[in-house]
Formats: sequence, structure tokens, C-alpha cells
Amino acid sequence: MGFIDLLQSIIPPALFFSAPLIFTALGGVFSERSGVVNIGLEGLMVMGAFVGVVFNLTFADVFGAWTPWISIIVAMLIGALFSVIHAVAAVSFHADQVVSGVAINFLALGLGIFLTKQWYDKGQTDMVSQPFYTIDIPILSEIPVIGDILFSNMYLTSYLAIILAFLAWYVLYKTPFGLRLRAVGEHPMAADTNGINVYKMRYIAVILSGALGGLGGSVFALTIALNFSHATIVGQGFMALAAVIFGKWHPLGAMGAALFFGFAQSLSVIGAGIPLLADVPQVFLLIAPYVLTILALAGFIGRAEAPKANGQPYIKGSR
Repeated sequence: MGFIDLLQSIIPPALFFSAPLIFTALGGVFSERSGVVNIGLEGLMVMGAFVGVVFNLTFADVFGAWTPWISIIVAMLIGALFSVIHAVAAVSFHADQVVSGVAINFLALGLGIFLTKQWYDKGQTDMVSQPFYTIDIPILSEIPVIGDILFSNMYLTSYLAIILAFLAWYVLYKTPFGLRLRAVGEHPMAADTNGINVYKMRYIAVILSGALGGLGGSVFALTIALNFSHATIVGQGFMALAAVIFGKWHPLGAMGAALFFGFAQSLSVIGAGIPLLADVPQVFLLIAPYVLTILALAGFIGRAEAPKANGQPYIKGSR
């Protein structure tokens, strides 16, 4: 296998598996940059996957080819609404943010499985009839070498994830909104003294994380899983949370970490076609993303500095 062929077999699947992680990790960046730890990314992905699949199955005949796009928009809205639970507990009631996030994970999975059983009378939904499909990008896919690697047989959601990462970077670091958001995550009292509504900014950030988590879950369900069950989102949200930490709470860093973890997940699919991995037992390739996640964090977490007020409830007037 030539080098170009190797890249062509590695890059598209890596981007394919990375997209849901990028979306969800960006949500984690917004939340944690505001000072609210969001362990509930897994639950938000579960809710997004559930809503995306159910909407797709219900309205496939109505919206046709537009169904997957409308499905992810609806999943974003429901994810945003679902995250309000975490926002109320963590911001308004000053609850322990880790406990609140864990509760979100349990609630989302339990609700999804319960409703699936009620509506479909079995433990999983049917397979969706209108998933996302790979396409060749016109003109760009005809570029020699690069076209086959980056613009052929690709999901549009992969490009959307990368574009959104750069947009998130611009919003956080180049706009007044981003400055205020980072201020309440670093020193909420100083931000409050300067007229910034700390509670409002944190609510917005957590709701944004819910929308992006719902987007990540629905994209995973409509490109990879194609149905919903208790095992649709297994560890993806925690991997996205690891990408947030590994990426130093920076949108582009989180995207890079998500691409790394996405590549690790793709090994179980493409490993047989790579000479160095052809003889590696399949079970090792399946656990590779989780092992690499642990190793990455074990070697990096000591050097990663979270926003100073991350995880600390803000009580107005207190010191």
C-alpha cells in the first residue's frame, strides 16, 4: 500500500468518527469556559441521538432528503432545553456540578430507553431510512491527490464540525461575548463588578453546550449507529469531555484532540487494511480509543490549567 493510498484509507474515516466528538467537545468548552463543569455531555449526546433518530423515523416521508438535517436541528433544540436542568441546578441552586452532570447522564439514558420501549415496544428503535450519506465535493474532489484524500466519499457533517470549531474560536477570543464568557469563568466577582451578569452568561454557556451536545449525539446516530438503543452512545460524551481537557479548554485544541480520538476509533474499521495493524487482534483495536484517551490524559492533565472558577458556584455578594 502506497503512502497516498494509506492516507486515503485513514483520513476520511478519522474525520467521520471525529465529527460528533468535535461538536460535543465544543459544547464542553463553552460550558467550562464560563465556569460550569459539564460531566453531562454523555447524557446530552444520548438525548440528541434519541431525538434525532425518533424524528427521522417519524418524519422521513414528510421531509425526504432534508430529514437528517432537520433532525439534527430538532436534536439541538431538545438538547438545549434538556441542559437547562443542569443550568438551573448548577447556576441558580449552586448544586455540586459534577453530581448534577452525572444525574443528567442517568436521566437522559433512562428517559431514552423508557420512551423507546413505550413507542417501539422493544429495546431499540428501527433503523433510520434517511441517514446522512457520503458525497464527493464538486470540483474539489477532482484535485489530484488532495481531492481523493479530503474531498471524496466524505460526510458534510465532518466539514461542518471543523468550520464550527473555527467559528467557536472566533466567538470566544475575538468578540465581546467571548470575553465576557471567559471572564465569568476566570473571576466571576470581578466580572460582576464590571456589570457582567454572571448567571446569564453561565446559563447561555450551558444551553449552548446542550445544543452542541445534542448536535453531536444526533450526528453520531445518523452517520454511525443509524438507530437508538442503550448502547448507541457508549463513552462518546466522556471522550468529548477528555478532548476538552486534552485541548486545554480551547476550541481548536478540543478539535485537535477530537480528531485524535476519532482516528483511534477508526482503527477498528480500517485496521485490517493497514499493514502494521493487519495482524493485531480486533479486540485491541476496539479498545484502542479508550486506552489512548486514558494515556493522553494521564500524560497531559498535570499540565492543563482549567479556568480558575471552573466548578465553583457563584453566589452574588459572597467572597
